Amino acid sequence: MRDNTLAAALRAQGRDVLLVPLYTPVCTDEPDASEHCVLYGGINVYLQQKSAVFRHTPWLLDRLLDSPRLLRRMIHGMEGESLPELGALTVSMLRGTQGAQRKELAKLIRWLGRRRVDLVNLPNALFVGAAAEIRKALGVPVFCTLTGEDLFLDMLPADARDQAIELIRGRAEDVTAFVAVSRYYAAHAGECFGIASERLHVVPLGVRVEDKPAVVEAVTSRPFTIGYLARICPEKGLHVLCAAFRLLRRAGRDCRLKITGYLPPSNRAYLQALLNEMSHEPAGTVEYLPDVDRAGKLAFLRSLDVLSVPTVYREAKGLYVLEALAEGVPVVQPDHGAFPEMLAATGGGVLFKPEDAAALAEALGKLMDDPGLRQELGRRGRSVVLQVYTDQVMAEKTWRLYEQYV
Repeated sequence: MRDNTLAAALRAQGRDVLLVPLYTPVCTDEPDASEHCVLYGGINVYLQQKSAVFRHTPWLLDRLLDSPRLLRRMIHGMEGESLPELGALTVSMLRGTQGAQRKELAKLIRWLGRRRVDLVNLPNALFVGAAAEIRKALGVPVFCTLTGEDLFLDMLPADARDQAIELIRGRAEDVTAFVAVSRYYAAHAGECFGIASERLHVVPLGVRVEDKPAVVEAVTSRPFTIGYLARICPEKGLHVLCAAFRLLRRAGRDCRLKITGYLPPSNRAYLQALLNEMSHEPAGTVEYLPDVDRAGKLAFLRSLDVLSVPTVYREAKGLYVLEALAEGVPVVQPDHGAFPEMLAATGGGVLFKPEDAAALAEALGKLMDDPGLRQELGRRGRSVVLQVYTDQVMAEKTWRLYEQYV
């Protein structure tokens, strides 16, 4: 989502940019700015990991398996891969030409070479195994965006995780420069992956604002409404928010909870268990909306009094914070990861002790009791986001950084 927004904003500024989908087609609620192809197609990557036969199949056959339509239909069936297999695939990818997916790297280099690019920006540190070959073949700088890879790496079995981190540390020197989306993650990744500070740059996230109303009207006629907008999974802490909501309801607070976001098939039971725990609440008190489009997302945010995504891990991004603030909705976030710097910069919310449902309930209760504070936080946060955290500002900062190296 971040890369799609960035590519679209750069093009709007007259820049010549190609956004190339890797693994799967782009999935975003904004207009798709990507090329109509998929490289490192998820099916081919998977098959080449499973069997040496597919490492030598004709490229024409591979193209059939890289069909965006086929990938959309089949990729969800591959979400159930075991962690050991996922760990082995991750390590293989990081080995570049020494890994099982060397054919996919050759295809990527040929595709880029035909377009005579001046710079390549890899999407995350899990692709640094490709950097050396790209630089050697094309003679161009290779950047890498840092977006929170530790969450994925920590999910892997310990031996695979350690191998992956060691490979990233070894291959980091092949990358010209790294771009982190927050100061917190720049510092964390620098330490974890052994990246020198002079090769680390920070370009904060930006959101589209051209479809925002000039003024956000305060709504006081509805019950106090708390919202959750993020991927539905234990890591994002929806269970912490539900526990805090139940505490508020038990205390006699008249509030509602609205939930939306992408629901991976593997987390359907997780969501259902949470909804079951709150099934005794009156009808309409808890509302789950299946993943919404952009218009639905904006309408969802505008129906809230406050947003909270109480992640149990140290979030590197927090795009949903900026999306809420752009609509004038204040946020209540855990005091870790990128959230302290985001709220210090925007003034659009309050922090609470991570993984503490009682502390979250207390913070929500204070905002519930003080409409003036809610409005001030929302107004202040919105003003800063519309000036500092827009897609156009993100694009300008990114392009200035590219120009330093080209």
